[in-house]
Amino acid sequence: MALPVKIENFEGPLDLLLHLIDVNKFNIFDIPIVEITEQYLEFVRNMETKDLNVMSEFLVMAATLLEIKAKMLLPVEVDEEGEEIDPREELVQKLLEYKMYKYMSYELKDRMQDAAKAMYKEPTIPEEVEGYIEPVDLEKLLGDLTLKKLNDIFQSVMKRQNDKVDPIRSKFGKIEKEEVSLEDKLDFVESYANEHGTFSFKKMLEGQKSKMQIVVTFLAILELMKVGKIVIIQEHTFADIIITSAQYHKKDV
Repeated sequence: MALPVKIENFEGPLDLLLHLIDVNKFNIFDIPIVEITEQYLEFVRNMETKDLNVMSEFLVMAATLLEIKAKMLLPVEVDEEGEEIDPREELVQKLLEYKMYKYMSYELKDRMQDAAKAMYKEPTIPEEVEGYIEPVDLEKLLGDLTLKKLNDIFQSVMKRQNDKVDPIRSKFGKIEKEEVSLEDKLDFVESYANEHGTFSFKKMLEGQKSKMQIVVTFLAILELMKVGKIVIIQEHTFADIIITSAQYHKKDV
């Protein structure tokens, strides 16, 4: 049975195969070639990339999987020593090598980050600039609002996101590889605020596609509010919470 496939960016066909093996909890030394081929081909059929170089890599692997699948249907071959030849052997070897190099790259990346922390560099920013913190009047920004009200809306949106999950389909797992950058979300919310002037806090959260997107968007809004780039307004107790770009807010004041 094929798993539902979510199109994401993988580093290459071997990366996708390893991900499918991990999601299905397959034994890498005894890959069920029929199932893995079906899921891989489903991914390839849904690819939206226009990069022919990238597409060709995935198509070559698709052809390899189909060739292995065909060989598995033929009578078993034996080598000179009388041992059975497994058509999957070469593929398994490539997957193991790729997995080893991938883990090594993670280890090197961690070591580089640790080394960067250990290096000493004389400060180049003037003390008066480095120590300056732009004053932000949080009481003025929040007015009658409290973080509890913002959190209540956040929790209600998260609950709706959970309610959307199909209890049956969710048991089969998903091929997901989602990374949400707080920096990217900060830029997005700030740009959105500057472009639209004002918008609904609740609708902004409801417009996110996943729980991770909701969480990071919520954190981005709190951070932008903290540094004074957006202003939070609620006209009365049960009214919708409105976010206003600080640029527009200054014009109205």
